[in-house]
Amino acid sequence: MTDSAALVFSTEDIELLARTADTLSSYLGKPVLVELVDASETGFEWAIFAIPLDVNEDDSDIPVVQIGGANTQLLGSQGGVHVNENETYTCRFMWAVQCTDQDPVKYIKINHEGEENAWGETLQEILPFDLSSDPLADNDDELSDEDLAFIQPPSKHKH
Repeated sequence: MTDSAALVFSTEDIELLARTADTLSSYLGKPVLVELVDASETGFEWAIFAIPLDVNEDDSDIPVVQIGGANTQLLGSQGGVHVNENETYTCRFMWAVQCTDQDPVKYIKINHEGEENAWGETLQEILPFDLSSDPLADNDDELSDEDLAFIQPPSKHKH
């Protein structure tokens, strides 16, 4: 694929990313912010998932990103946090999803360590929840250890 339009998320993709953020916020009991980063600088669009840090939270041993600011596009309900449009938030990096033209792969998931750890033709293949199915159906979706690794960094204290 050489068409640059193929390197952006569709409207359906953006809705799925937003629903994933909202589901993660509910599942984790913490606000999850998702920023959609346009393709102007990189040539491909990507979405970054992150959890805002508490004011006194130690960020020395975790991957940290800045989310928000002027002219950014945040997806979903932001976990109920009132996000000021010109303010940036220091956040714990969870993962990112980028569009790619590496046929047949259309999406790549980058984990909290910055490594590519999932690839797929559809977002459903790499996201932690299958939100394309009937929400009232019996669903046993759970986050994997890989998806949860960013939440509980290794303890510095021996037990």
